[in-house]
Amino acid sequence: MRFYCDVHRKKDESGFRITYTTDGKSFKHIDDPAEIPAGPGDRVYVDTIPVMLTDSFIQLLRKGVEVYYLRRLRLVKQMRERMGLPKSTKSDIKAMMTIECKWYRRVDENFLEMRRLISTYRSIERTKQQLENQLKAASPVAQESLRRLVRQAQMEKGMLAEVIVEEARRRYPYFDYIAEELGISGEGHLMAREALAELLTYVDFRKPFAKVRAYLGLFRKSRKSKKNKKFSHVARKALNRLTMALINDKPTQRDEEATAFRIWLMFRFRQETHERSEGIPAPQRQG
Repeated sequence: MRFYCDVHRKKDESGFRITYTTDGKSFKHIDDPAEIPAGPGDRVYVDTIPVMLTDSFIQLLRKGVEVYYLRRLRLVKQMRERMGLPKSTKSDIKAMMTIECKWYRRVDENFLEMRRLISTYRSIERTKQQLENQLKAASPVAQESLRRLVRQAQMEKGMLAEVIVEEARRRYPYFDYIAEELGISGEGHLMAREALAELLTYVDFRKPFAKVRAYLGLFRKSRKSKKNKKFSHVARKALNRLTMALINDKPTQRDEEATAFRIWLMFRFRQETHERSEGIPAPQRQG
């Protein structure tokens, strides 16, 4: 059975409200995704998965439910307008039901747990950047206080990076191998390994490299405008940080593409080696 769900904040900002349906006619409302009456083998399609609801979606996964989220939210509006439906939660769900499955990404527990950690890491990173900007404009009296806060934020950022790397090592079988091949497995490369953990979380290196390149926004030069080309800015920033650490300089797009291609090659090599050792026939391999 397929459940289509719209996840949105309550008007009083006290939490989230989930509206769902299986047939597009009868709609129900709940406050917790874990309350969706789905069982093993059922599929739950959602427009978004707020980080705050991570535990609830993990509960669904542990019941054997497949969870998918929409990779491009703008498709809901486009499809709703094409269908001539009014703007409402129910209309959005009806629009979701007509969107092809290829626009939904299936998630697992590894992705949700890693995303939660990475989200916190980015929040600390933004706070540190804001403090550094304030420091530049602060009076001499306030500068020392701001410097202490910047140092504290940097320390917290480093500690969380260590947690992210350890989780990545535990959840991604090829993490240590790729880090070692890239030359970032030793001391002094913690932030580079954190960037690698983000890439392995958000980028599906099982896909052909052309799709990986497009997901990262590594578009080849063409006469066509790049305005409408969508890509993951989050993953691209991680790739930029990792490449900068590898070449010790500001990277060009060619440098970033070379880094992504190296990771893709290593990932595919280890995947194929594992499949051969397990005796998995070539036609079953994901490509």
